[in-house]
Amino acid sequence: MALTVHLKSVTDLNGKGDKIGKVVFRGLSFYTRVLENCDDEARFDETFRWPIASNIDGNEMLEIQVFNYSKVFTNRLIGTFRMVLQKVVEEAQLEVSDTLIDDNNTPIRTCVTIEIKYQAMDGTMASWNDGEFLGDPNRSENDGTFQFETDSLLSGHSQGSAVSPGRSHLSLHLGERSIRKVGKGVFSAMKLGKTRPPKEGHKNKDEAAILETEDLDRKAMRLGGGFDPDTISLASVTAVTTNVSNKRSKPDIKMEPSAGRPVDYQVSITIIEARQLVGLNMDPVVCVEIGDDKKYTSMKESTNSPYYNEYFVFEFHVPPDVMFDKILKLSVIHSKNLLRSGTLVGTFKLDIGTVYSQPEHQFYHKWAILSDPDDITAGVKGYIKCDIAVVAKGDNIKSPHKANETDEDDIEGNLLLPEGVPSERQWARYYIKIYRAEGLPKMNTSIMANMKKAFIGENKDLVDPYVQVLFAGQRGKTSVQKSSYEPVWNEQILFTEMFPPLCKRMKIQIRDSDKVNDVAIGTHFIDLRKISNDGDKGFLPTLGPAWVNMYGSTRNYTLMDEHQDLNEGLGEGVSFRARLLISIVVEILDTASTEIMSTTEVQVEQIQNISEYVTGKMEEFFLFGAFLEATMVDRKIGDKPISFEVTIGNYGNQIDGVNKPTMHRKKKDGGDGDEEESELLQNSSEDEAEDDGDLVSVSTTPPMKPVITDRNYFHLPYFENKPCIYIKSWWQDQRRRLYNANIMDKIADKLEEGLNDVQEIIKTEKAFPERRLRGVLEELGSGCNRFVTLANKDQNQTGRTKLDRERLKSCMRELENMSAQAKTTRSQVKKNTVKDKLKLVQNFLQKLRFLADEPQHSIPDVFIWMMNNNKRIAYARIPSKDILYSIVDEESGKDCGKVKTVFLKLPGKKGFGPAGWTVQAKMELYLWLGLNKQRKDFLSGLPNGFEENKAVKGPGLQSLPPISLTYIMKQEFQLRVHMYQARSLFAADNSGLSDPFARVFFSTHSQCTEVLNETLCPTWDQLLVFDNVELFGEACELRDDPPIIVIEIYDQDTVGKAEFIGRTFAKPITKMSDEHYGPPRFPPQLEYYQIYRGNNIAGDLLAAFELLQIGAAGKADLPPIDGPTDSERGPILPVPMGIRPVLSKYRIEVLFWGLRDLKRVNLAQVDRPRVDIECAGKGVQSAVIQNYKKNPNFSTLVKWFEVDLPENELLHPPLNIRVVDCRAFGRYTLVGSHAVGSLRKFIYRPPDKTASNWSTAAKLMSGCLALTNGGPYSHPTGEIIVNMEPEPPIKKMETCVKLDSTSDAVVKVDVPEEDKKEKKKKKKKGEEIEEEEPDESMLDWWSKYFASIETMTEQLKAQEAAAAEAEEKEDMEIAAEGTEIKPDESHVKGSKGKEKSKEKGKSSKEDKKKKQQQADLLEKKNNKQKIDELHVYNKELEQECGNFEDWLHAFNLYRGKIGDDDDNVTDEERIVGRYKASFIYYALPNLPGSLCVYKVPLPEDVTKEVGFDPNFGMFQGIPNNDPINVLVRVYVVRATDLHPADINGKADPYVVIKLGKTEIKDKENYISKQLNPIFGKSFDIEATFPMESMLTVSVFDWDLVGSDDLIGETKIDLENRFYSKQRATCGIAQTYSIHGYNTWRDPMKPTQILTKLCKEGKVDGPHFGPGGRVKVANRVFLGPTELEDENGLKKQTDEHLALIALQHWEDIPRAGCKLIPEHVETRPLLNPEKPGIEQGHLEMWVDMFPTDMPAPGPAVDISPRKPKNYELRVIIWNTDEVVLEDDAFMTGEKMSDIYVRGWLKGQQEDKQDTDVHYHSLTGEGNFNWRFIFPFDYLRAEEKIVMSKKESMFSWDETEYKIPARLTLQVWDADHFSADDFLGAIELDLNRFPRGAKTAKQCSIDMVLNEQELPTISIFKQKRIKGWWPFVARNENDEMELTGKVEAELQLLTAEEAEKSPAGLARNEPEPLEKPNRPDTSFIWFLSPLKSIKYLVCTRYKWLIIKIVLALLLLAMLGLFLYSMPGYMVKKLLGA
Repeated sequence: MALTVHLKSVTDLNGKGDKIGKVVFRGLSFYTRVLENCDDEARFDETFRWPIASNIDGNEMLEIQVFNYSKVFTNRLIGTFRMVLQKVVEEAQLEVSDTLIDDNNTPIRTCVTIEIKYQAMDGTMASWNDGEFLGDPNRSENDGTFQFETDSLLSGHSQGSAVSPGRSHLSLHLGERSIRKVGKGVFSAMKLGKTRPPKEGHKNKDEAAILETEDLDRKAMRLGGGFDPDTISLASVTAVTTNVSNKRSKPDIKMEPSAGRPVDYQVSITIIEARQLVGLNMDPVVCVEIGDDKKYTSMKESTNSPYYNEYFVFEFHVPPDVMFDKILKLSVIHSKNLLRSGTLVGTFKLDIGTVYSQPEHQFYHKWAILSDPDDITAGVKGYIKCDIAVVAKGDNIKSPHKANETDEDDIEGNLLLPEGVPSERQWARYYIKIYRAEGLPKMNTSIMANMKKAFIGENKDLVDPYVQVLFAGQRGKTSVQKSSYEPVWNEQILFTEMFPPLCKRMKIQIRDSDKVNDVAIGTHFIDLRKISNDGDKGFLPTLGPAWVNMYGSTRNYTLMDEHQDLNEGLGEGVSFRARLLISIVVEILDTASTEIMSTTEVQVEQIQNISEYVTGKMEEFFLFGAFLEATMVDRKIGDKPISFEVTIGNYGNQIDGVNKPTMHRKKKDGGDGDEEESELLQNSSEDEAEDDGDLVSVSTTPPMKPVITDRNYFHLPYFENKPCIYIKSWWQDQRRRLYNANIMDKIADKLEEGLNDVQEIIKTEKAFPERRLRGVLEELGSGCNRFVTLANKDQNQTGRTKLDRERLKSCMRELENMSAQAKTTRSQVKKNTVKDKLKLVQNFLQKLRFLADEPQHSIPDVFIWMMNNNKRIAYARIPSKDILYSIVDEESGKDCGKVKTVFLKLPGKKGFGPAGWTVQAKMELYLWLGLNKQRKDFLSGLPNGFEENKAVKGPGLQSLPPISLTYIMKQEFQLRVHMYQARSLFAADNSGLSDPFARVFFSTHSQCTEVLNETLCPTWDQLLVFDNVELFGEACELRDDPPIIVIEIYDQDTVGKAEFIGRTFAKPITKMSDEHYGPPRFPPQLEYYQIYRGNNIAGDLLAAFELLQIGAAGKADLPPIDGPTDSERGPILPVPMGIRPVLSKYRIEVLFWGLRDLKRVNLAQVDRPRVDIECAGKGVQSAVIQNYKKNPNFSTLVKWFEVDLPENELLHPPLNIRVVDCRAFGRYTLVGSHAVGSLRKFIYRPPDKTASNWSTAAKLMSGCLALTNGGPYSHPTGEIIVNMEPEPPIKKMETCVKLDSTSDAVVKVDVPEEDKKEKKKKKKKGEEIEEEEPDESMLDWWSKYFASIETMTEQLKAQEAAAAEAEEKEDMEIAAEGTEIKPDESHVKGSKGKEKSKEKGKSSKEDKKKKQQQADLLEKKNNKQKIDELHVYNKELEQECGNFEDWLHAFNLYRGKIGDDDDNVTDEERIVGRYKASFIYYALPNLPGSLCVYKVPLPEDVTKEVGFDPNFGMFQGIPNNDPINVLVRVYVVRATDLHPADINGKADPYVVIKLGKTEIKDKENYISKQLNPIFGKSFDIEATFPMESMLTVSVFDWDLVGSDDLIGETKIDLENRFYSKQRATCGIAQTYSIHGYNTWRDPMKPTQILTKLCKEGKVDGPHFGPGGRVKVANRVFLGPTELEDENGLKKQTDEHLALIALQHWEDIPRAGCKLIPEHVETRPLLNPEKPGIEQGHLEMWVDMFPTDMPAPGPAVDISPRKPKNYELRVIIWNTDEVVLEDDAFMTGEKMSDIYVRGWLKGQQEDKQDTDVHYHSLTGEGNFNWRFIFPFDYLRAEEKIVMSKKESMFSWDETEYKIPARLTLQVWDADHFSADDFLGAIELDLNRFPRGAKTAKQCSIDMVLNEQELPTISIFKQKRIKGWWPFVARNENDEMELTGKVEAELQLLTAEEAEKSPAGLARNEPEPLEKPNRPDTSFIWFLSPLKSIKYLVCTRYKWLIIKIVLALLLLAMLGLFLYSMPGYMVKKLLGA
């Protein structure tokens, strides 16, 4: 089934020129060859063919475009022809002639003629005559022989075989038709590895514009090779996949599993402070927990915002998977002590993987949000500010410079969350539903089973499974199902966690419950990012219900499972273990709801069972495999018979004794078609026939005895008989998932291949990488569009889950988006943007790989095991999706129906290290997996020419698949292997070298090269001939798709077995017997192949491979070989002339300088070393150093030798440096060696006179453009005006240059007058700018340092902002361009300007806002004090300046074996010394066609130059290398983030400096318990170069007992710095000053330095002129000429001018380079015991002064600033509106006994209290009480410095630096219970809100909106009085006002305080008057009468009167009643 288009001609063209055509169908483009010099007609006469997988729709389009071809610019479109294919579909054959249309859809005269043929899928269309096309010499390179399908379905690959599934009786027609392919076109080189370098001999001048692909020479051009390079694809990188017949797939080069190998990790965490902790008057401690390790900070008393600044380090040695799943938990605990565990305030959790995926692997100064796990409704519990960094071995973390704390106070803007995670995270429930499992392995031995049967009498399943889920540090378990291989749980596990979670993976395990210990049966990880999408149209995590497959160790049960780790999920599983039916649902909780449970405890609940059909319809699958070859079988296995077993799930697994399922679930004939659940445990033994007479699975090949190949390997003698296997299995039909993944994988593979091409082109510096990148993007776009059309079907398939639907939607969105972006990016790819766009496209690749990974499994993977004597030896695991068949080609797996080379590896940990590098077996395998009903196609991909052998099972079983294939077509070949050389091999011997030889394997043959002794860069130059190689299959298929060749490199050892160095693969170029041996394909070119050792690269091999068919005439037809071919006896054959590179004569000049740091060899010291240099067999020896100890430099400096090197620079051999020690009696001992892999950086290319001047002018011009466009002014005056102020160069910097190369450019520097005016203005403004004028006497070196750091952080921020803005702009451009594609703009100078104006038009409010911010920043900068600055480098100076190798290179000499990952031998340990030298090499012109860079003798203008010394060759002007005495002055400023060395998590660091034999230990000045010590020391050492040139600065930890420990050290090569042209001896200061903090410290003045540089560089100058001008070469600099001395007197000087010239020295032509400024460098500290992991950073610099020059002045004083003593006096006058806490004793009335407490942060123990204002009934309190807080303060750092002992056991005091914060609290005093805390306020003394004038104006806003209010500093204001609010949190966790305090703050220096002392409280001196408190504030038991009086008189007067009256009445009533009877009687009786 195919569409064929024959493009005949294009007529009526306008104008003469080169034409090229492009034909597009279904997104796949073909290009014609380029037709040169066409007049009005272009006769293309080319045929293109598209194999198609689905019938053509009548609406589909064919598009043909014709271009004017250009070699330099983009091709220009002439016109387009589009045709709807409806007519073609109807008629099958059509000839069309029609006009083209132009860009505007207007018809033009030009006319195209084409013929189209279409063969439909079902064969309904008429077939055409083959002869029409087969003889055509112009066929497109993609035609295979045409397919004549006899079956109704297309075979499973795009370019299929010519015969239907390859049965032998059909194959005969091929011979008769003798179909031949003509030419291979561009995609030819069947190889792996790198691009083949272009062949010089076949280059045409006019082919310049076309990529130099391997076969783009004359014949390929004629065969359609002349593509438009826009979409041309290089034939290189993975040409195994771009093959023509497509019957083989690409093997995997990297062998070693890297997953389970442990790695060193270091997690460092700094807990800085906490804020807004919820709770009253807390004593908080922070606990840092990673896994089971816990560490605690110290406790801070009674504060809600504690400051810690404590550093913790955790170290791990675990595999990456384990590390990244570890949970880091930060918790704040209130009042924890020895006796009680404290109460938890809140926690924060994230996994280590999240930190590691951050930029620089760290979070820096971020705020973690605390929440309470026990009460999820509670909200935020506070914030912790911390730094977290995760470092793996070899990572390099740049810690940002410590900025000022104010920026990070914005908590909301600096939350500790990855990008894209919302700041407001919500709580969510995660439901993991566990339904059931199947196929569990036996977990007990058969002995146990028999014992149980004997005792219990029944044989139960011997496994008790349960499921365990780990997520976010919590663990949930289901119930245990006793004795069940098919357990059913129907339970759900509930986790409550924040959403989105900061823990990415969920771990699900099936475990076997056991009384002794539970073991894992299998583990599965679910990555939450793969089952959710956080976009606008995203979805919450969801999965299933779906089966997940679990893999692990082999299923045969042993008591001690050596691969148990695999069951835990570490490493690649080697066998299927079980599958589990699960689903995951997440729901966001509404925490306001009353019904939700507020705890985060894990819960387990029962759930409903689900239907068996939910997971999809059960289908019968068929797996077929054919073993075409089994070679390279490791001989260690022994020679017992070997067989191979293939399993899918548990099907096919024979020796494990799989259990029968409980019921036989198969669809019966009369069934209704509903199949039951997977019969996973189907155990079909060989002799058991199925119920319905169906086939029986054959899963094992017959055992076969291996045959010896060579010393290391066996092979199995299959020859023409190829064993087969086939397995039937039943699975839910979820193929759609795998199909979608396959389409995306294929797009990604193609993209990766294209990107490798582009990188290769860039690396090999070939032309037009941008065109290849555009082609890659076009392919990507069409691939994405194809996915969208294909994936959109089968929407209503059964078993589709929510995740299936959502993932499909999101994948389609992503790919549509990617297609649009690719289209836009394609239009933006220009020559200068290739590298940036390449990075962008790599992101596409990562995204595609991420999307293609399907989280819901369906069919388990296929395992192939090599069995020997019923033992499992080695395995291969093949993902089922890779071999899954689909009718649609894009959907089938990449290896389906193809021959794949598979290397078997050892299982588990056995596969680590050297054991895993040996190939256990190399298989050529053919696999096909598909539905049983699609089975008819399963053989179609096999190489043709075989007969099937069926199993004899009686009549009626003919449809069985074959049990073996017999090949009747056999071809004979001769393989020629041209082994030229290898480079940069792995050092396998103790000498640091190897004795390498190569072993080449092809099919069952193997041969070796000779052994070359002691080299890492062997040039074998050897031809290996493999005769009579038999290959089975059809000749033409073998031509396009030969098997791969394996090359292994070994190190020959005198004793024992040769040691493996590395391995690589290649594909030979094949020549059939009837082909001509000649260009373009033959002779083959040498190519580089990367050699792999495990996963590491171990060198490169330069070789070529050709496979020549031996025809009927025998070997006589083969191209002749010079010399005998019998390699057994004959001599070694060299690589023939046509293949070896063309050589030219080169001269290599060597500068021998000296040797350094040579270690002992065989315990003897090196005394008389010599250096031997060798390149391509020629070399030169240095003079012998007579006494290495006395002078390690060479006496003769320059030597040279001539050598023949290839013309192609990429093929230049390495240069080998070997150092030998010349010992007595003529003995030589190898000291060490070094191989310089690439000589390219040393090649001398003479400067092109005109170009160099123009380039400088252009450089200036580009600067000028940038500045004039940016600035508002423009001066077209021919001057460069450089404003030398330290302000940012945004202001007045306008530049323009005369582009006349001879003209003098002028650099003008003016000191602006505005400064003085500005100063006056500032004073007038008064309070606004409180910054006082800098007083010179106040400033010191630290002022300069801190100002510089501030500038550096501002610059970094500005850079980040600029980068973000640029990104934004690009996004805007992309959005603006939308889908339009612009043709390439030719490189016009003005194009940038146009773009700019366009962008300006788009400028939005945001831009204005940004500009405003920049302006504010500028303003701030201008208002800053004018302090001279130095340059703070946040890296080593060497990194900034290219290791100072401007002319002197240091080569490390190595000896000893290279350690592998598991050995701890590092490169550092192998270094035995360093050799200092340099090289220059250039071509000599006595061979025609050589590079001929410059003639020898050297060009006249070089030799005529003044002072040219012929002895020094090209090394003119190098200094003398005699010993020189130097004063070295080392300044150590400070160390940061040191690794803790003591148990308490701190260190006591001090500095040790070592240079030669001098060692200075500063032990007595150690700094106690400090990880960020400020040393502020300078050390002077006198040294002699070269003997003492390596400076080591170490930081040690002082210990009271025992030896001191090394924390870390840094090494500096002083010699390279000393001799560097960049003048790294003493940095050039920013300004020249002779007094004050910025005194010039170099003994030479700027004028002297400038004169010396001009003299050395042979530069004309300096000429000082009037008016502040100095001329150097053709540059004129302008600047000030006055200098002020210490008395303020001004005098004339030229020093400023000279300094300006020095600062612009890089602009000086020829001699110029950037001079090192005055600086501080930041060097990482490393510890040899922990290689690769930084132990902290050291800030320092080094000055060097030769002692024969004037002596330098005293060292700069950088001793740490002493903190200044201050006294803070706080007077508490009154309080108001304090909340009333108590009830009155007698009356119950609300009142409070108020007192105020205060302290400075960090000095809680010195807290002070006022007296108590008793019985305040209104909240008012009167105190008139003075607190006095003395403290030491560092103004520059804004920190209080305090020293105190950490505990009673501490030896000495520890210094702490704490922010200056004053805390005031208000309390209610209680007599018998603890006092009640009422409220507090914390004032940052540097910036706190101004107090309110009255209590009324004082509000809570002063705390809540602190950021928006104007702030003041007590250090500037000195005295302030006002009202401030007290606040506390209420039950709802909200801030509320709890009182107000009137206070007065006064700051005095210690001297001022001494002069005017004041007393504490109300004491003398300056006593405060007693407060006038109302009478109520008394103490009742001291004056009881007064209390009674108050109670009686005021409060209860009326009550008492009423009571008294009532009592009187009662008394009267009582008396009345008492006396009444008496009176009555008296009256009655009348007594």
